[in-house]
Amino acid sequence: MADYQEILSMSGVGKTYSEPVLTNINLTLYSGKVLALTGENGAGKSTLSKIIGGLIAPTTGSMTYLGQPYAPASRKEAEKLGIRMVMQELNLLPTLTIAENLFLDRLPNRGGWINRKRLREMAIPVMATVGLQALDPDMLVGELGIGHQQMIEIARNLIGDSRILILDEPTAMLTSREVELLFAQIQQFKQRGVSLIYISHRLDELAQVADEIMVLRDGNMVCTDDIRRYSSEQLVSLMVGRDLDSRFDVSARRQGNPILKVEHFTRGDVLQDISLTLHRGEVLGISGLVGAGRTELMRAIFAADRIDSGQLWVGDPLKAVTLRSPAEAIAHRIALVTEDRKGEGLLLPLSVAANTSLGNSDKISRLSWLDAGREQRLAQKYISRLGIRTSGAQLAVDSLSGGNQQKVLISRWLERSCDVILFDEPTRGIDVGAKRDIYLLLNELTQSGKGVIVVSSDLRELMLICDRIAVLSAGKLVETFTRDGWTQDAILAAAFSGYQHATGSLHNE
Repeated sequence: MADYQEILSMSGVGKTYSEPVLTNINLTLYSGKVLALTGENGAGKSTLSKIIGGLIAPTTGSMTYLGQPYAPASRKEAEKLGIRMVMQELNLLPTLTIAENLFLDRLPNRGGWINRKRLREMAIPVMATVGLQALDPDMLVGELGIGHQQMIEIARNLIGDSRILILDEPTAMLTSREVELLFAQIQQFKQRGVSLIYISHRLDELAQVADEIMVLRDGNMVCTDDIRRYSSEQLVSLMVGRDLDSRFDVSARRQGNPILKVEHFTRGDVLQDISLTLHRGEVLGISGLVGAGRTELMRAIFAADRIDSGQLWVGDPLKAVTLRSPAEAIAHRIALVTEDRKGEGLLLPLSVAANTSLGNSDKISRLSWLDAGREQRLAQKYISRLGIRTSGAQLAVDSLSGGNQQKVLISRWLERSCDVILFDEPTRGIDVGAKRDIYLLLNELTQSGKGVIVVSSDLRELMLICDRIAVLSAGKLVETFTRDGWTQDAILAAAFSGYQHATGSLHNE
């Protein structure tokens, strides 16, 4: 390590709430090195990152930073010292512009008035570093999809001088091209001597970008070593404490009658004359680049967004319906597991039990009075079924890891027993063990006659779990592939096809 300067050292660091969540962590970060940090949801990755980033204080142990004792009282104090974090959960202000979010703490001004021209000039090159040069800096962040918002979050933390940069699941919502841009930025940071912590469940990414790896399991450090010494299978075993069968069998699925049909859905330029059919017992994947219209299609089916024209057919046999709200969609046995669990899916201050029972009041009440025992039993059923890591059903959802929050959201809809379930990025931020649990759950749903639509930015995931994959490009459905007819190259070519003749497109590079 003679060529690398020691930046930060941790000795015996632990964190206890009602019970220990992190125990006796010893860690050294070096300049110009990338440390991959991985483990199952709830293993302690976010807790460790928050301690380094000044969001929480350790219960035990000590830290040094550049040779001096380090105990930041806040995230702001850590950032002043050059330690920055890109959190898994976005921390943007939706009512402000892209440029304002990028430079919120350093807005250029004249006499107290924001210099808009200068702000745009500052924002444009920063946006270009993450491939967002086609967007208007004056666009409100709330008008962007989650993928673009995540790129803004990353770009904001690339500004200024950093000695340590923590990236928590940075590619969960990014396209392959955007991942390439991020990796290029990481290489530049390494060359500048920045130390990086890269948190991800995507083991192939870790092998590409990291020098060393630390594996956490149940709050304990089970491995710290050169990442080149480990295969993906070995890392998975370290993470879950057992060998995990990577095979996934879809042969037991039996497709039945159509259960949902979309005809000529159109909504401005976002959705352009889209038609598709979903059958009982089928998993239909929706692929495409960020901004292609995937989430917008799910929201239109669920009646969260109005369409300009088109017709929806639901049921077995199919019947034409006009849905005016999500409540009407639910009444027709359609469910949507949203991609934005924090903003649209969960009531974070409330308990696991309250979030599980939300929308299921008929299951937990007697004569319009809440039955706390029923609510508790309902939550406990899904804590066990989905393997939700929590010390109890009364724990607040915002204290859970992102992946466990996602499981709570899914449990709510499972209890509704809808016939059509729309999953928008269902495994975002979920570790490899929990992903397999979700995949097995999808199989269970199809075998019980449900129809499932899955939007995912992970093409390999779609190819693993789906019976068909429909590809959107620039708001249009360009092609639908079957299992025996798809290839990764063919799906990617279809995803890019709508942008090939667009000038200045984000993806036309």
